[in-house]
Formats: sequence, C-alpha cells, structure tokens
Amino acid sequence: MSSAPQSATLRALADEALAHGTLPGLPARHFIDGQFCSSAQGGRMVVLDPGTGRDFAEVAAGDAEDVDRAVRSARAAVDARAGPWRRLLPAERGRVLQRAAERIRAGAERLAVVESLDSGKRLSEALGDVLGAARCFEYYAGTCDKLQGDTIPLGPDHLAYTVHEPAGVAAQIVPWNYPISTAARGLAPALAAGCAVVLKPAEQTPLSALMLAALLHEAGLPAGACNVITGTGAAAGAPLVAHAGVDHITFTGSVATGQAVMRAAATHVTRVVLELGGKSPVVVLPDADVDTAVDNVFGAIFENAGQICSAGSRLLVARSLHEALLTRLLDKIAALPLAHGLRDTGMGPLNSAVQLQRVGAFVQRARERGVAVRCGGRRAAGAGLDGGFFYEPTVLDRLASQDECVQEEIFGPVLAVQVFDTPQEAIALANGTRYALVAGVFTKDFSLAHRLAREIDAGQVYINEYFAGGIEVPFGGNRSSGFGREKGLAAVRSYCKLKSVAARV
Repeated sequence: MSSAPQSATLRALADEALAHGTLPGLPARHFIDGQFCSSAQGGRMVVLDPGTGRDFAEVAAGDAEDVDRAVRSARAAVDARAGPWRRLLPAERGRVLQRAAERIRAGAERLAVVESLDSGKRLSEALGDVLGAARCFEYYAGTCDKLQGDTIPLGPDHLAYTVHEPAGVAAQIVPWNYPISTAARGLAPALAAGCAVVLKPAEQTPLSALMLAALLHEAGLPAGACNVITGTGAAAGAPLVAHAGVDHITFTGSVATGQAVMRAAATHVTRVVLELGGKSPVVVLPDADVDTAVDNVFGAIFENAGQICSAGSRLLVARSLHEALLTRLLDKIAALPLAHGLRDTGMGPLNSAVQLQRVGAFVQRARERGVAVRCGGRRAAGAGLDGGFFYEPTVLDRLASQDECVQEEIFGPVLAVQVFDTPQEAIALANGTRYALVAGVFTKDFSLAHRLAREIDAGQVYINEYFAGGIEVPFGGNRSSGFGREKGLAAVRSYCKLKSVAARV
C-alpha cells in the first residue's frame, strides 16, 4: 500500500509526534454539557501508541456517575418544550452540521496525526478517515430539512399523515479500529434527526471523539447535544447502555458484547442498532481480471492491518486461478514493509497487545493443525518495530470449510483461502459462516455477478471493487453480523420515531 502525497503541515506534525512520542494540547477530560470536565471520582487512564507500545496521553476514566451527568445533559438538549437542539429549525441544524464539516476539514492534519497515534493506522489511512468524517457531516447536513412524512389516502372524510420525530437520547459505543469514522457515521445522522448523543469511544482510542465533540460545539451545536464519556466498557459503557434515560443505542463491536448490549437494552425496551463484525468472502471467478482481483484482495485484508469489520478475510478463488492469483498476491505481500503508522508506509501495527496475542494464537493453532501457512504467521520484528504490536501479513491456504480460521473473525492481517469449482459452490462457501456483513465478487460476467449478489447473504455486496461506495450507501449486516443500517438515508430514519396521525374532518 503506497502512501499519498502529504502537505508540509501534515508531515511536520507527524515528525513532531514521532520525535516526542506525542503532541501537546491533547484533550484529557470528558466532554459534557458543552465543556471539558473531570470524572466525578477523579479517575484517569493512559492511552498507548500501538506503534511503540508506550503511553502518549492520559484521559478521564468515567463511571456511572459521569454517564448519568451526560445523559441528563443530553435529555435537556432534546426536551420537547425547551431543548435548544430539539427546538432549532431543521434548516439551522443543517447549517450547524455543515459548519462542523468545514471545521473538521480545517483541522484535518492534526486530527489525522492523533488518529494515527491512537489507533496505529497509517497516516494516509487516518487522513482518509478524517476527510470521510467531514463528508459524513456534509452529507447529513443536507438531510435535516428533508425528513418528510407521507399523507395516507383514507377518503374525503379523513386526513392521515406520518411524522418523523427524533428518537431522543442516543447512546453510541464506538470501536477502536475506526474511531473518528464510526463516531461521525453515528453522530451526524443522529444529530440530523434531532437527537442528542452520549458517545463512549473505545478505551484504546478516545482522543478523536473528544476533539470531534469540541469542534461540533465550536460549530454551534448547543451544550448537551453531543457528550463524550471516556472509560472502560465495564465502568462506563455498561452503565450507558443500561441507563433508563437512553432512547436508542448504536453499538459497533464483537458479537459477545453486542449480545450483552441487547440484554441491557431489553430492561428498558430500548431501540438498538448492532454492527458486530464479519468474516467476509471475496469471490474471484475464473474470468476475473487477475491484476484487479489481486489488488483488491490485498487491500481488503491488509488495510488497517486487517482490523476492519468488513475486511475481505476469506478469499474464495476458482481452482483454475488459484495458484496464479496466489503467486501474484504473495509477491505483492513480500514487498509490503511494516512501520509505525506516522511513517506512512506499508502496514501499521495491530491496536493492542491483546489483539496481537489473539491473532497470533489463531495462526499458531492453524499451524499445529497442519494448515499451509504460505507467508507470515509470526509477530514481526526488526528496526523500528521494537515495542510495537506488529504482526506479519499472513496467508493460510486451502482451508476446510469448518476450520476456525474460516469460521471465526480473527481481526488481523490473516487471509483464509478456499478453492471452488462452480459458482454454486462459491455461493455455498460464501454463506458458510454465521456472519453476513459484506462480500466481494470479481468477474467480467455482469449477469453472474448480480446472481451472486442476490444469493450471497450479506448486507452489502461489492462488485469488481472492494469497499466500493461511501457514506451514501447503507451499511450493516445480517445474522451474527447484527441488524439495522448505518450510512445513507437509512441511518437518519433509524434515529427517528414514526408517528401516524389520523383525523376525521
């Protein structure tokens, strides 16, 4: 993966962070009711740089008391009678979101460096995430005054219509792999719908969410409309999703934690949208352009070191192409360097020591089972990698359908390869796990591509370009990948309550 051209400002900020291990002026407290504030109990926690394994920041460690303070602030912002965000005209809400997009773009270089330090991802990837967040606010700014209802024809003696009302207070639990992207894709549609948000970023990556909340406030968002609580999942996340004052929960994370969120939400019958990950197949049919397929398979699994819920972690390749495609892929992998994310070359580290151990354990068990490890398979070492959580890009070949590396989400740079002989067999393999988030299909036969898109169970199917689309395209999964949709117009509607009114006239 090549690096993109960088501005002098971006490079200077990255060099400063590399030289000093951090940047000055990073946020260190919760953002509640329009201002930064300390934890009620004074708790603190450190934030690690995955590229060095050393701490570079410290933030507040919140608990149930901080969560309650944030939820109460959010409730006041959307009170039906006096809430400043609820009472604002929809067009003016859109102007606030548009100003937020402009401020994100204006501060993109600093946000990108902090995101790279925090998550470990390459600087170019981090900058793309930041600009994508700006586009997200820009897109939803245009929806605020277009949430129109319907009239329902009941005949001349009745008037019936529907109204979209904001759900109320939305709790959002954001994962560590795409901190600013996931925060933006939840915040922007929730705010566009007129909701207020209490956001809990992952404890590993809290900084960009705090910076984003401050930018929103500067853009004119009223106090309480966006609150950010930092802390662990147990101390801050669990009280948030269990809070009686929360009307809607959007959670992105593991299946096990998503199940716990659903159980907590059931207590108060709280609405839930879950995005729980995947084991997504990339299907390469015999007539596919091999160079295009190789480039896309490579990016689908090694971008962000494979730490993507929608990563193309399973390669399903036609038997006639298997060895030729794999040879080109392995050559491309051999030229992939590993480096600190701020150096913006090759592939960065995994996010944490825990994730490094998890990925390594999957591959070690595969090796012990006799699985063919075509490349990688070890913790990476070498100049510039000491202390960081680096793992070699890995390819496991010709796996059986029930192998755990086919069935389980590894969430790292590990590609599981399977071989098929017919399109119907490819469909069966693609549908052969409990996950159903996304899928990729590579073929020159457009009719066959759309047949596979119809028959593969997935929330989104990419044809001849993995990760195609953007904020405009609804995203979400089926089965163990969750339910509900984010992005697109579907996301705004998920933060609305539909009210029907019928009257005799």
